[in-house]
Amino acid sequence: MPLFRSSIQPFLSCFVLLLTVTGCSTISKFDQYSYTQATSLKVDVLNVMGQATEPYTTHRTDVLRVQTAIDKMYEYEKNRPNNGVTEKMWGVVRDSTGHLFGGFIKRWQKENTLDATFIKESKLLVSQSFDQISQLESGKIKPTSSANN
Repeated sequence: MPLFRSSIQPFLSCFVLLLTVTGCSTISKFDQYSYTQATSLKVDVLNVMGQATEPYTTHRTDVLRVQTAIDKMYEYEKNRPNNGVTEKMWGVVRDSTGHLFGGFIKRWQKENTLDATFIKESKLLVSQSFDQISQLESGKIKPTSSANN
């Protein structure tokens, strides 16, 4: 029975997310800018993380550029109506006390260089978080064009 429970849990999680996105009028509509930025920032973030085997000070400018882009995205999402879920997801990505990009950067600053295995595992987690943001956005209802009416 535990095997069945663990194999059905991902399905149930996806189902709940699908219901939330498609069946709830309290979530924002699809936004092409949000989707484009999420996919673009994912590449930038993973590239910066890949440099963490080298001293943080060597890459400080690149890190600050990416952090600023994430902060801008967070502000953009925060100010879209009915967009609390996406806002929270961006907040988790940037949180310096967490285990995603913000926490990774804090650790890199503290330790100056990071182990390649740690970087690889961290990149997987961060990559998945960006994928979830992108999938949530792409699953939102697309606004209808007024030109077609």
